Amino acid sequence: MKVGQKCRVCDVSLPADYEQRLAELGVMPGAEVSLVQVAPLGDPIAIECQGRRMGMRRCDATGITVEGE
Repeated sequence: MKVGQKCRVCDVSLPADYEQRLAELGVMPGAEVSLVQVAPLGDPIAIECQGRRMGMRRCDATGITVEGE
């Protein structure tokens, strides 16, 4: 994804506790997410979902499959 790009979540494949936490924040299949910011060295990143901004490590973000709009 590029900064400012919006995508729809297709699948989340992460450890159960982390997947549950993301679901509580709205990051689940069907949700729209956007990439807000990338740290200068590329890690971590900030995403926005349902008006909430959250930071996550890039290695964790690779467990989220999205399709572009």
